[in-house]
Amino acid sequence: MGATVRQALVGIGEIFRLSANSVPAFFIAMVIVIGMSANANANSKYAGFVMDAKTGKVLYESSANEKRYPASLTKMMTLYLTFEALSNGRISKDTPIPVSAHAASEPPSKLGLKAGQTITVDQAIKALVTKSANDAATALGEFLGGSETNFAKLMTAKARQLGMTSTVFRNAHGLPDPRQYTTARDMARLGVALREHHGRYYDYFSTRSFTYKGHKYGNHNRLLGRVEGVDGIKTGYIRASGFNLVSSVRADGRSIVAVVMGGKTARSRDAHMADLISRYLPKASRGADRELIARGSGAGAAVAAMMIPGRQVPVPTSRPDIDTITAYAAEESSDMGDAAIVEAVRPSEPIEVDPVSTASTAKGGWVIQVASMPSETEAKTFLARTAGSVPTLLAEASAFTETFDHKGRTYYRARFGGFSSKSEAWNACSALKKKSIPCYAVQQ
Repeated sequence: MGATVRQALVGIGEIFRLSANSVPAFFIAMVIVIGMSANANANSKYAGFVMDAKTGKVLYESSANEKRYPASLTKMMTLYLTFEALSNGRISKDTPIPVSAHAASEPPSKLGLKAGQTITVDQAIKALVTKSANDAATALGEFLGGSETNFAKLMTAKARQLGMTSTVFRNAHGLPDPRQYTTARDMARLGVALREHHGRYYDYFSTRSFTYKGHKYGNHNRLLGRVEGVDGIKTGYIRASGFNLVSSVRADGRSIVAVVMGGKTARSRDAHMADLISRYLPKASRGADRELIARGSGAGAAVAAMMIPGRQVPVPTSRPDIDTITAYAAEESSDMGDAAIVEAVRPSEPIEVDPVSTASTAKGGWVIQVASMPSETEAKTFLARTAGSVPTLLAEASAFTETFDHKGRTYYRARFGGFSSKSEAWNACSALKKKSIPCYAVQQ
């Protein structure tokens, strides 16, 4: 048996903490590793990289500069920008994030969020780290960037600042998009940057489970608690990428960040990662920690300035009905489904708030209107964002849409009803206008 396989078995032993009574598990693991070792070079999706996180020295690389699909490793950048907004004081852990119809319609893995509700920043972060929830990722992206498209631009701009020269992001979650790609080397840089720049929030990645509305979600990263020193970071899977994993390891005074992309199964990917950790952690330096990844300046300030919740920002783009997407199984499931590539639909420009007084379908004498949009989805999304920006003010109001025709096209008014008097509706509009949200009041 070759040295590589023997070393891989050491890693597997760490995962399963083998005992005298676990011989069957040992042989199963051995078969996995032998298969992995024999076929790694033949796997066209495979890429691997290990970096000494103290010195930046490359300890191992294989196809590390080849383009790969990041899958849910994408959420590492979504979280980086979220942590940045927390550090800058633009949001807090308790900030409510409105859930748009677009976010709620994302395929699994998801929490099952509903359009119009809110989720706190803290809950959204934990949902990304453990459940890898696509609906929560999109909600965060829309809130921080104003739209999924704009947030993806911020993600790519941040990648360039961090030296990730071969990465382009198109969404906040990692669902299939042929224009979204990265490399194992770039993912390692992002992993190191998360540890160095956001140590205050990095502990989120070691969250073992998360409970939301009575449901407990375990972390997809199965190396946590099983391989000594592993403290995060993220798993990922789509059919086009295979099984991905970025791991941060700190033990015995040494520190590495390792990347495995293109695993054929979650189990073989974990086994290979354990092998890499077993082989290369002992070769890492015990020197002093130092910053390896520059935070960026200049352009970085411009990016941060764009991430201000509450300002007037573009409305999130619409997307084809969820029926256009093939059933997509939960990430890391043993029976992965395929997913059709979803192309974003560029929305028409919204027209100005139209001052047309028509009968309202909402209850109450007065209603307020905040937008007119070319699609019902966009109108509902705007209503959700507006409600999230002033939750107390609109707590008792009922959000609704109604149609009207304009130059041969149908548009959707975004309105809140249930105001008992003119002064109450006008006061609500006054508060919204202070947040740069257009508004006018009309009697039913």
